[in-house]
Amino acid sequence: MKVLLAGATGALGVPLVRRLQAAGHEVTGLTRSEAGAGALWDLGASSVRADALDRDGLLRALDGHRADAVIHQLTALKKMPMRSRDLELTNRLRVEGTANLLAAAQLVGARRFVTQSFLGGYGFCDGSRELTEQDRFAPPGGGRFDAVWRALRSTEQQVLEARDIDGIVLRYGCFYGPASIGVMLDGLRKRRFPVPRGGGSCLSFIYLDDAASATVAALDRSQPNQIYNIVDEEPVRWGVLVDALAEAFSLPRPLRVPGAVLRAVAPYAGTMMTRQSLRLSNAKAKAELGWRPTVPTYREGVAALVSALIKPEDVDDAVEAGGTVRK
Repeated sequence: MKVLLAGATGALGVPLVRRLQAAGHEVTGLTRSEAGAGALWDLGASSVRADALDRDGLLRALDGHRADAVIHQLTALKKMPMRSRDLELTNRLRVEGTANLLAAAQLVGARRFVTQSFLGGYGFCDGSRELTEQDRFAPPGGGRFDAVWRALRSTEQQVLEARDIDGIVLRYGCFYGPASIGVMLDGLRKRRFPVPRGGGSCLSFIYLDDAASATVAALDRSQPNQIYNIVDEEPVRWGVLVDALAEAFSLPRPLRVPGAVLRAVAPYAGTMMTRQSLRLSNAKAKAELGWRPTVPTYREGVAALVSALIKPEDVDDAVEAGGTVRK
């Protein structure tokens, strides 16, 4: 298929471009910058320069282009959001951006549309049971989370209700991978990435390359108008995951602070780390898409991060010196 990918140069976009190409798809990435176009060129993909929030400019840029499918992976997140206002632009991309990309899909003749959603939209849960795609999503009464949940609900509803489009929604777990973990590692190095006492909430995660492979599987094999949880096999508490990263990269263990302090300093992130225990089932994606995560738990994920981010010569030097490996 010819695929128009919005968000092609992001942390998930880059491995997704590679996965799409490996599956035989022809990728055109949407980018706002010359640097982004150059990055896509280096990946072997073509590009269209436009802003997804500028509807008229987007449609002008795509005039004359054809595509079989559109994939929406746009966010404006470079690191974990600390406050609700950190998500305002991402919310716009999920509401206005989705509407504009659906108009673009109609213009280029696309019949399939895959959009990114997120496990946080399941709301405030205690983790006592696994959540499936049938569970309530984006409930009211979320306080400072309401705008975020409404934006997630908007992108899902727009895509699933669009006329003449096979809509597919992917509710990803918390992303981690070589392209996204640097901020956390730097925070640990500087002792600026605390975790709640007791380890905090338990969440389902997904390694970025597995998220990319699931997206391709959904594009290729999903029936129309379906929702899938895209997560690994074992939820993990924040404290356990961050401790494992600190040990693997020879960094200081994170500070433990009361949850109330985290929520006061970083209202959005602190609330997510203490009040949202979300264990998602990936059974539907495995059964219907023939997909399984190659990084099934955080343990394999941490090992994969070490392999990707620590150069062999660093290991050799450390062994010869009798010391530890630091990145």
